[in-house]
Amino acid sequence: MTDHRDLCVVFDIDDTLYLERDYVRSGFAAIERLHGLGGFAEAAWQLFLDGVRGDTIDRALHAIGRDRDPALVRQLVSTYREHRPDIRLLPDALGWLEHHHAGTRLACVTDGPLSSQRAKASALGLANWCPTIVMTAALGAEYGKPHVRAFQEVARATSLPPQRYVYVADNPRKDFDGPHQLGWATIRIRRRGGLHAELATPSFVDHEVTDLHDLDSFLGQNR
Repeated sequence: MTDHRDLCVVFDIDDTLYLERDYVRSGFAAIERLHGLGGFAEAAWQLFLDGVRGDTIDRALHAIGRDRDPALVRQLVSTYREHRPDIRLLPDALGWLEHHHAGTRLACVTDGPLSSQRAKASALGLANWCPTIVMTAALGAEYGKPHVRAFQEVARATSLPPQRYVYVADNPRKDFDGPHQLGWATIRIRRRGGLHAELATPSFVDHEVTDLHDLDSFLGQNR
């Protein structure tokens, strides 16, 4: 166990602790299973792999010969967001948390529909590791990333000076502005298979890693 009790390491969830594509695939499978839509999961997954975003469910229904039905689409979106996802912590994430959780203050800040993020946190067992989990949707739609509010909530719960916080996340478009404004250190994890892996890391981000085990050298320097 490495002792970093004077630090609070705060994690994003999607594509940081697990691969978001695994959640997407799980959601498509749940829709097919729970609504009896044969072929839906395969059709939707192929659309996702082709880069389709936003209207995947409509297009997958069309692909399996179903007429567009807004009421059905709303039901399927609810199923997707509320299903119990078949996801697991990535090996490096599980290993890092197991090794550090007793000697480091840990928290999570995550964006997205509240029902989805709650289901993900539960499936991943994050409460076993992180006593503070802030979901921006629970604060209000106006407080999604990059707003600083969620990070301020972590600071209130953990009571450390700004230079003692390290935020680890994946999405250059929205993850890092908020904690950077508060004076936190920021680390971008660029995972193979991550949905934002091809985006450039902002110049103000302090460090970039491809594996959570690579955090340790940076955390040692940041004490």
